[in-house]
Amino acid sequence: MTHVGIDIDGLRALTGGAVIAPGDPEYDVARLVWNGCFDRRPAVIVRPGSAKGVAAALSEARRHGLDVTVRGGGHNYAGHAVADDAMLIDLGALDDVTVDPEAKLAHCGGGAQWLQVDAATTEHALGVTGGFISDTGIGGLTLGGGMGWLTARCGLSCDSLVSAEVVTAAGEIVIASAEENPELFWGLRGGGGNFGIVTTFTFALHDLPPLVQLTMLYWTPEHGVAGVAAGRDLIAKLPSGYCAAILGVSAPPAPFVPENYWGQPGFVVAVVGFGAPEELAEVVAPLRAAAPAPAWDLVTPIPYTQLQQMFDESAPRGQFAYEKAIYVDDFSDAVIAEFVRWVPGKLSPLTLVPIFPLLGRYTETDSAATAFGGSRQPQWVINISAISPDQATYEPERQWVRDFWDALRPHASSGAGYINFLNDDDQQRIQETYGEKYSRLAALKAVWDPDNVFHHNANIRPAL
Repeated sequence: MTHVGIDIDGLRALTGGAVIAPGDPEYDVARLVWNGCFDRRPAVIVRPGSAKGVAAALSEARRHGLDVTVRGGGHNYAGHAVADDAMLIDLGALDDVTVDPEAKLAHCGGGAQWLQVDAATTEHALGVTGGFISDTGIGGLTLGGGMGWLTARCGLSCDSLVSAEVVTAAGEIVIASAEENPELFWGLRGGGGNFGIVTTFTFALHDLPPLVQLTMLYWTPEHGVAGVAAGRDLIAKLPSGYCAAILGVSAPPAPFVPENYWGQPGFVVAVVGFGAPEELAEVVAPLRAAAPAPAWDLVTPIPYTQLQQMFDESAPRGQFAYEKAIYVDDFSDAVIAEFVRWVPGKLSPLTLVPIFPLLGRYTETDSAATAFGGSRQPQWVINISAISPDQATYEPERQWVRDFWDALRPHASSGAGYINFLNDDDQQRIQETYGEKYSRLAALKAVWDPDNVFHHNANIRPAL
């Protein structure tokens, strides 16, 4: 049997995995990605069973002149994991997670999701910074940097990467680490999926109690400025090891939320502690004293794995999604005023505006040590994330994101953004994000992918 010139049965044998073509019963499900905006039809979908299988699939795609996309979790807002008439290399079969608790290392297949990593590592009271939504793939998040609840405690996901097994554009399998191919290793930590297909990530793990302490305080829009400002002031002074986020949300229909607030937009300050509940209560006491009383709160011990899944229901697969983000050095009163002004104008209850403080351990890595395209000075990243159930509501919600982002731009620390939050194909913004690192990345691209095989990403074009 053949398709687009490829021997499908032969490809199955070469890759050691499933090969799915148009017309196969599973094709229409297999081609889907998380963002419902994208209804693309790849020429063939391959799920290799090993790194060698990935290399074989890639070689076949190149031999037949097929465009190539790579799917780890498929959670990227920009839909990079799928393209019309391309070969989609799906890493879903490569999702094993093995933890070495003595060495404090996790060896993770390139198709693993963070919920799998979290489950395996917390068994040993260990962890690593993972995505804010638990079914996010580890690959895209880590290669772009990787922010989440643990950023202030453990740094970015890529800061904990100690080695990677990579299938290169030439179809070779190499190791990238501080000792082997160190320049490639530098580029993988923040340079996105530009340099190869990572089939195994090895992370250094951090001590992390499986049960953590959570305090969430919610203010209505009329008290939003005071509540968010008090949260900002508290977060800036948190003791080492504590983590936090500020969010513009719609209150969920949850047992801990009074019914009259269900679905109402408002503002949450969330603080996570890793010791006794009394310690966290003492830390957040100034927040309660400094602001008008929150409309509701949640104070509870929670398994770290559940903390990681807390906002999963806000990001169901198949919704129409769009996002933009901006860095601010100073989460000033003027920024807070814009934040509080814009959030109540969102149309969808699933639309979320998380603000991550980039403090603590995040700032301890030398900016030059990785390719990550952001300052390592203390700062905040504001992510405006629209999620709508259908095309009709998506269009105005996307415009709301763009208008909100425009309102924040005068307060931005630079023209840079966070690559993992870059929804649009904007070469100027990509170059601004990497700044002086871009030329080094372009030279690295010319070495490892001179033909720009891996271009379905925040693309770094090979230097001439």
